[in-house]
This record gives sequence, C-alpha cells and structure tokens, in this order.
Amino acid sequence: MSVRSRIGLAILGVLIVAATARVWLAYRSPPQLPADSEVYKSVDALFTAVTSRDEERLAACEQRLKNYHSRALLPDRAWRQLSGVITTARAGHWNTAAHRLYDFIQGQRRQSRPGDTGSSLTAMNARQTP
Repeated sequence: MSVRSRIGLAILGVLIVAATARVWLAYRSPPQLPADSEVYKSVDALFTAVTSRDEERLAACEQRLKNYHSRALLPDRAWRQLSGVITTARAGHWNTAAHRLYDFIQGQRRQSRPGDTGSSLTAMNARQTP
C-alpha cells in the first residue's frame, strides 16, 4: 500500500470518527432536571433573564441554581449545562445562550405531578408529558 493510500485512509478514518461524534452529540438527550417545582421555576426564571438580557436577574438565577446544586437538588450535568448558558450570556452572546437554554428546556421530560397547576404557558411547561 502506498503512502498516498495510507494518508487517504487515515483522513477518511478521522472524518468518520468526527461525523460519528457530531451525530452522537446532536442526538443525545440533555441532562434531566429533578421533579422539583422550585428548580423548574428557577430555570424558567433563567430563561426570562436571558431573553430579557437582564444582568441582575441572571445573577439571582445563578445564585439560586448554585444553591440547588450545592444541596444536591440539581444534578452535575444539568448544572454544568446551565452554568455554560450563564457564562455565554455574560460574555454578551445572549441569543446563543437563549437558544442553548431553549433546547435544554425542550429536552426535559417533566412528568406532571398531582398539585402542579401548569396553568400558564412558559418555556418550562410548554412540552410537559401527560
């Protein structure tokens, strides 16, 4: 096998690995939030803060979410994703942060619990599973 063929196969292999990783990342499910209405309200408030580009609300939401994470009410993967959204917004990329947070919210499979009112349509309860 010639050197040229080996280089071609190596490049093809790298492209296949990159394409596979891209597909896997695109279709894996986002981290799920626990069935705690306060955590959901805080994430919904974060969405409001990001879409309104409100630094004060953003800081307040970050503090609440940090508190939930430190009390083990917010899983590590979810915290990392939400923290990344906050960092993106703080860097001035509000639209990117809003899109990432919207995708995260839409990926939630929240089950309705007895006592949940769900009467107002917000980003968090728009796709509740019956």
